[in-house]
Amino acid sequence: MTSKHAQLRIQQRGIPPLVLTWLLDYGQERHDHRGGLVHYLDKQSRRDLERTVGSGVVRRLPEYMDSYAASSVHDNVVVTVGHRYKRLGAS
Repeated sequence: MTSKHAQLRIQQRGIPPLVLTWLLDYGQERHDHRGGLVHYLDKQSRRDLERTVGSGVVRRLPEYMDSYAASSVHDNVVVTVGHRYKRLGAS
């Protein structure tokens, strides 16, 4: 489930809904320590995604592989989606 804010951000940032599905299904999760989870694709999750959808599909969409989705820990609602410009640090 996505919030209205997340739907607006998906549209504004040109991120296909399929990429959001990939983030939630294959992405790594990291707690943001403010009641949220950040979903992102690391090397391993990209490999898993390639095994499922094919490497050609993933290679044609490199601009979306650094996307992220933030969701609420309490109700699993996606609250925003965007592009990562910095690497997520180790916690």
